Amino acid sequence: MELKLLNERGEQASTLQASDTLFAREYNEALVHQVVVAYMANARSGNRAQKGRAEIAKSTRKPWRQKGTGRARAGMASSPIWRGGGKAFPSSPDENFSHKLNRKMFRAGVAAILSQLAREGRLAVVEDFSVEAPKTKLLNDKLKGMGLDSVLVITDQFDENLFLSARNLHKVLVLEVSETDPVSLVHYQNVIVTKGALAKMEEVWQ
Repeated sequence: MELKLLNERGEQASTLQASDTLFAREYNEALVHQVVVAYMANARSGNRAQKGRAEIAKSTRKPWRQKGTGRARAGMASSPIWRGGGKAFPSSPDENFSHKLNRKMFRAGVAAILSQLAREGRLAVVEDFSVEAPKTKLLNDKLKGMGLDSVLVITDQFDENLFLSARNLHKVLVLEVSETDPVSLVHYQNVIVTKGALAKMEEVWQ
């Protein structure tokens, strides 16, 4: 599979041969959906909690007599059908939201996303991607010069200047290869990969 190699101005300088296993896989929508949902579900902390009727701070006294009032019978104000009452089936704070996902499925899903990005022309490679100082303006100007707005930058190693420069841009995210996830890949409009990161991706994911 040939990927676009961009220069500093965001223009295609040439092409780069990449692994067909990682960048020329057939798109499997069901698998990608499963991978994205599982990743998001496994990120949930599962610490939400709701109160049952026994935990609500209300009196257990019968609100009014059983018969003769013309109103529906009621046993206590903490009933689930009353406003402010307890939940009928409350969520427990130790609820488990995790999904099991095989490693081969995860890698195949990531490869399917990368392949589709490459086919749509939304994935490109650069020799290097860096800024001289940790300044948001420098990175913003660099991306504008390349004609990019919403972009995920994948690097082979941590670059503090680049990370700090991108931290305040809500449409820009900088990740190392080991941190790259399927949700980020489908979220951003464009993906920029450095040459060093491309080599690592082919080594780790195929």
